[in-house]
Amino acid sequence: MHPPKLVALCGSARHSSLNQAVLDTATAAAIEAGASVTRVPWVDYPLPLFNQDLESEEGLPDAVRKLKSILREADGFLIASPEHNSGYSALLKNAIDWCSRAEGEDEAPLSAFAGKTAVLFAASPGALGGLRGLFALRELLQNLRITVFADQLAIRTAHEAISEGVVTDIKWASQIAKLTERYVEFASRLS
Repeated sequence: MHPPKLVALCGSARHSSLNQAVLDTATAAAIEAGASVTRVPWVDYPLPLFNQDLESEEGLPDAVRKLKSILREADGFLIASPEHNSGYSALLKNAIDWCSRAEGEDEAPLSAFAGKTAVLFAASPGALGGLRGLFALRELLQNLRITVFADQLAIRTAHEAISEGVVTDIKWASQIAKLTERYVEFASRLS
């Protein structure tokens, strides 16, 4: 077993994102548990909407190549995504769509995703905490040959648990940390 190399992906680019606060808490817990974590600030990766004509004419955009390189080096992913109309965010889907593309015939299919692991979080002001979006996200990730950790966490009424970008509710912060610690142990065994 070796400490896993993880990438933290948030499904929201919003400045005061509830999901980014959850992901920050999970990231700190993963580092405390011995993992290395690379954060992906979306401002550094301006991805156009996926368009196969653009890909055919110009190849993968530079931002996609940079992001895909980071994902390929990872053993697994910490993912927190808001629920949008009972699904995960378009931002996250667009990034996954771009990074799933092969850059040549010698590249293995789904090289940025296949054989890796992930743990899922969601936060929402609603009563279900973004849970419905996690089910859809889990299905997509499994189709990309990612082993998704069995446990996940949906934080309901998250606007009451998070203040100024920090998970201030001790109960929720503890649950995020404990789930992350279990995931890091799981990812260590599989990486």
